[in-house]
This record gives sequence, C-alpha cells and structure tokens, in this order.
Amino acid sequence: VLSSLPLQVMLYFNVYYFPVWCLAEAIMLHLKYHLLPWHYQFLLVTAFLILSLAEGSRLYLGYLGNLQEK
Repeated sequence: VLSSLPLQVMLYFNVYYFPVWCLAEAIMLHLKYHLLPWHYQFLLVTAFLILSLAEGSRLYLGYLGNLQEK
C-alpha cells in the first residue's frame, strides 16, 4: 500500500485553508450572534464547535494515515 500524493496535496492545502475558514466563521458568528434568538445561538455555536473539531481531527488523521500508509 502506497501513500496517495493527490490526497496529501489536498490535505496540505486544507491545513492552510482551515484556519482561514475557522476565523471567518468565528467573525460571522460574532457579528450576527446578538441578532438571533437563543435557540439559534445555541445551535450555531454547537455546530461551529462540532465542525471545527471534526475538521481538525479529519486533517490530523488524514495526515497520520496517509503518511504511515494505513
């Protein structure tokens, strides 16, 4: 089993785009947070945290799995 070069390139660029996405989402969440009802505030913060954690772990496991050929 060999590591995948296209996958590694996509992971490489995604590592640099993820913080930009995370910052943009956090700014937009901050700007519209006070305009929303409390249940949408809770849902947006929860979704943002879950997506951020999932994307971070996906990138880590992608790097780990692809470079170790697993």
